[in-house]
Amino acid sequence: MGSTTRRRRWASLLGATALAVTAGGALACPAGAATNVDFATHCIPPAVAGIPPIDGTTTANISVDNTSPKVGDTVTVTYKVVKPAASNPTAISLPADIMTPTGKVTLGGAQTGTVTVAGPKKNDPVAGNAAFPGFDMTGTFKVTSPGAITLSPGDYNIHTSYILELDTPCTVTNPPAPVSETATATDANPVNQRDISLGSASGKPGDSVTVTGSKFTPGATVTLAGRSGAAQTADTATATADSSGAFSGSLVVNDKTTTGVVAFEGSAYSDAKGAGPKAYVVIDNTPIPAGSQKLTTKVNAGSLSMSQAGDSVALSAVDYGTGGASTGDLNAVTVKDFRGGPAGWSLTGKVTDFTGPGAKIDAGALSWTPACATKAGSPSTCQAGSSGTVGSSGATLASTPNGTLTGGEFTANAKLSLNVPAFTPPGSYSGVLTLTLS
Repeated sequence: MGSTTRRRRWASLLGATALAVTAGGALACPAGAATNVDFATHCIPPAVAGIPPIDGTTTANISVDNTSPKVGDTVTVTYKVVKPAASNPTAISLPADIMTPTGKVTLGGAQTGTVTVAGPKKNDPVAGNAAFPGFDMTGTFKVTSPGAITLSPGDYNIHTSYILELDTPCTVTNPPAPVSETATATDANPVNQRDISLGSASGKPGDSVTVTGSKFTPGATVTLAGRSGAAQTADTATATADSSGAFSGSLVVNDKTTTGVVAFEGSAYSDAKGAGPKAYVVIDNTPIPAGSQKLTTKVNAGSLSMSQAGDSVALSAVDYGTGGASTGDLNAVTVKDFRGGPAGWSLTGKVTDFTGPGAKIDAGALSWTPACATKAGSPSTCQAGSSGTVGSSGATLASTPNGTLTGGEFTANAKLSLNVPAFTPPGSYSGVLTLTLS
């Protein structure tokens, strides 16, 4: 489902002996599915192909990693072209991994503008004159206004690097295209509303990209910089925000490992006074010297998954007439984030009422003290949730934030405590604890 939020649910039964937790292992389906939309598209083949423009239909969908963001959050967008309107303009078969797609996503409703997206240099082989395969592109935008934000697919470009460097730009014939996704934002103060957009999502080494920004401090000096994963590159430039906080500047991008562009006030990037990163890829067109061979490799993206150690947790027994804390340790949960993108994750839990012999213990009586550890070398750092009530509304066990490059392995667990009323009828009580990774 592209970068749509993936959810895995593991149900745990609290029962077996007095106040025991018995873990199941039911894996649920993802929470939602991206909506495909069709729209008329005008594509211009490379001049060398000697063929007229192509007017066809593109099938695509837009998905986001968070459909309920807060103002100030950064949302990751995936533009999935299921069926491009264009095809291989030549009779020459194209090999695998020579296509680099870039594009735009149109925002509407509570927030307007465009999101620059870019995809990896990855494709299946394409036969001569055959249809181009589908592809995914990702990018981010910062939420600046509360309300329903609609997302529609926009123009896209297919760059091929084989024998010649060629572009096939495709534009939406009657913009905007149909809405494919909606994110409903809620207000949250204070927020950093700084935002930037790029004039292009790709270029050759040494090309200049136009960076425009808004909501910066009026009169502030703004640094424009390239990013390679989580690290800043040596490519920098400056611009000055006008009286409204807007600016426009140019950044020359030389670093071939560049994955995005940021803008910030001050001596270094910070979430409080920065914007971005916006996706940008450098198309390496360096000629191969005579007698040399160009070697390439590929790193495949994985998935976000979780597993539990053991299948039962026994909480300590309490006495009738006394009651009090029935305690135990949650089985350790291992989270593996091998997606390699900018999105973090959140592991939450909620519990039902504990039912027993003609009585029940309210779900709100269960509390936990979470803990989380990060495996050495992981790009992200795990953060434990707050101590407190789990209840039927749920609470966070652990999470990692969004970033330029995220991922790693993490172990989350918690100290459990069920506050049993003093004169709860004797017997075994059980409930259901559900952990959700998203």
